[in-house]
Amino acid sequence: MTIKKITSLTMLITFVLIILTAIILYIVPHGRVAYWSDWHLWGMTKSQWGELHINLGVLMLIAGLLHIYYNWKPIIAYMKNRVKEIKVFTPSFNVAFLLTLCVVAGTYFQIPPMSSILSLSESIKDKATIKYGEPPYGHAELSSLKLFSKKQGLDLDKSIGFLKNAGMKFTDSGETIAVIAANNKKSPQELYEIIKPALKKDKTVAKNNFPDSPPPGFGSKTLAAVCSEYNLVFPTILRGFKEKNIQAEADMTIKEIAKANGMEPMNIFEILHALIAKQ
Repeated sequence: MTIKKITSLTMLITFVLIILTAIILYIVPHGRVAYWSDWHLWGMTKSQWGELHINLGVLMLIAGLLHIYYNWKPIIAYMKNRVKEIKVFTPSFNVAFLLTLCVVAGTYFQIPPMSSILSLSESIKDKATIKYGEPPYGHAELSSLKLFSKKQGLDLDKSIGFLKNAGMKFTDSGETIAVIAANNKKSPQELYEIIKPALKKDKTVAKNNFPDSPPPGFGSKTLAAVCSEYNLVFPTILRGFKEKNIQAEADMTIKEIAKANGMEPMNIFEILHALIAKQ
């Protein structure tokens, strides 16, 4: 047993595990969805998989540096030309460098196939959003039961009553949704389903009340779906977009509209908000 062998085997093991964690992080639901639905894979949460990926990366970095140290002579040999002179920009190095540069540039400028790989990941995550559901607002699980009830227009006393009737154990309304859910082996989403009937009728939000800030998952919705959800007149919205030289179609998502017009999804939301305010 030598340090050189241990180093090489450590690199091999961490390389395989990093590929595994990278694949899992590639398909894992968006953070807001994963935390809300208490997503797990093989007993580990999204955060735990991310932490494992980072620490494996650090271990591989250390092993990689040691590997370079123990294999310095062969590496130098790769960089020598036919007359045994050290030359950094050898044909092999140039090909490796250009390949890496193409991936970096393709990712930055969103050029296929790099953009296609990213789009596939987003597509998988969006399907997970449909499967597991969206939280009512960002990091809703971190809100106390009292604050959550207030934000969602729920009667706090009724919410507490529903939870107790369902056998949920908690100290008081100051505990967060995440803590109450974890202590009762439920997901925050399941907890919300229990207290949903506590909605105050006089606090029900009007369906056409367009929000002042984009709700979770807004960018993944099509323009038609947004108009339907908030009772917006599609031809009017489309006409407003055309006046601002924004190209859009009913079946395009907010993200796709933003990308097609060289903008950010937040810009499209703000334009929508301004158009609705004029009506």
